[in-house]
Amino acid sequence: MKKAYTFILSLLTLGFSTNVLSVDLNIATVNNAHMMEMKALTPEFEKDNPDIKLKWHIYNEGSLRMRAIADIASAGGHYDVVTIGLYETPIWAQRNWLIPLEPEASYDENDLLPAIKSGLSYKGELYAAPFYGESSMLMYRKDILQKANIEFKSRPNWTDIEKAAKAVHDPDNEVYGICLRGKPGWGDNMALVSTIANSFGGRWFDMNWQPEVNSSAWNRAVSFYVDLLNNYGPPNPDQNSFTEILSLSRDGKCAMWVDASIAASFLMDEKQSKYSELWSYTEAPYQVTTRGASWLWSWSLAIPKASNNVDAAKKFISWATSKQYIKKVADKNGWANIPTGTRSSTYSNSDYINAVGDFAKAELAALNGIDPENNTFYPSPYSSVQFVPIPEFVSIAGFAGQKITEALQGKISVEQALDSSQKIATREMRRAGY
Repeated sequence: MKKAYTFILSLLTLGFSTNVLSVDLNIATVNNAHMMEMKALTPEFEKDNPDIKLKWHIYNEGSLRMRAIADIASAGGHYDVVTIGLYETPIWAQRNWLIPLEPEASYDENDLLPAIKSGLSYKGELYAAPFYGESSMLMYRKDILQKANIEFKSRPNWTDIEKAAKAVHDPDNEVYGICLRGKPGWGDNMALVSTIANSFGGRWFDMNWQPEVNSSAWNRAVSFYVDLLNNYGPPNPDQNSFTEILSLSRDGKCAMWVDASIAASFLMDEKQSKYSELWSYTEAPYQVTTRGASWLWSWSLAIPKASNNVDAAKKFISWATSKQYIKKVADKNGWANIPTGTRSSTYSNSDYINAVGDFAKAELAALNGIDPENNTFYPSPYSSVQFVPIPEFVSIAGFAGQKITEALQGKISVEQALDSSQKIATREMRRAGY
């Protein structure tokens, strides 16, 4: 007995607490470069928080969404932190599936970009913290366009893009006029197609929640998109989404690319591509209106209601989405490789501006220029850009994405794709009681 007492006393003398137990914090996240960098910095967090051990669950985007919603809807409690977006956050908060974050003053919540913060809040409370945010933008090879005497002095419209794509398209030398998402999915091709439809004057629903997927504006937008890709895009565009087009662009095969602004941080990586210094950036194209012509998204961290480790989860989220974390990544990998699109302070940092050039100005203009409340040419009943924040949207847009890909493949006409999508949308909305 005396030996046991002496052993416990020695532990306390060395500074150990017999009451502190290690917490295993289970984190579900998406498999992309910025998230993998966060995982790589696990030792940094655990060094400062020895009572918390991070357990990572890494999935592709589709699997993450399915696993996260299955666990959270059933109150399974498998995850303490889940990676979700602007679409899920207000819906899940309304259903009481998430814990409000209530950041401390040192977190500087007011530094978060207004559009991102608003999209991750419900009834004035923050329910998810942005790890990185993005709009969509035009990325183009300035050397290729200059050779064709093409210059974008201001934000181009889609007609300008078509003319430029035609001028620089050189398939014999594997240089394609434009690369765009063609792989089906509400978060894949439909993220882009929705913004094109917005800019052509379309909307998903009218003010009475009646679907308008087969409207004349949608027909013009999707017909333009299909023709543009088939005429001036790479082979098999239906197989391409973000990852595939990033690879093509790094290999020098895309003259232009309209996609997530976060792509620029990967294009600028000189270790990955010899073309890293040849890219330039501006806001995404529009057509009859700029409303909803650029999308808005954020991969963010939230705490499921069923978590048993809420305090540890809040501590981790505060660390991973802080200004200090951004600087930590910059110190390790350079300012051009930080997660962007979340904080105003990033865009006033001279080190960041010097590292990324005109990208910083273009991304901030895109993010600040988005107004989810005024997202379409004609009024709409929803507040968002490339998605509609209702549970039925996933199935509606998923079906539409598949049909539009079939039109891109030439299996059906654009009219057939949109008519089928309209029928499914109408059915789903009736079932939901709209």
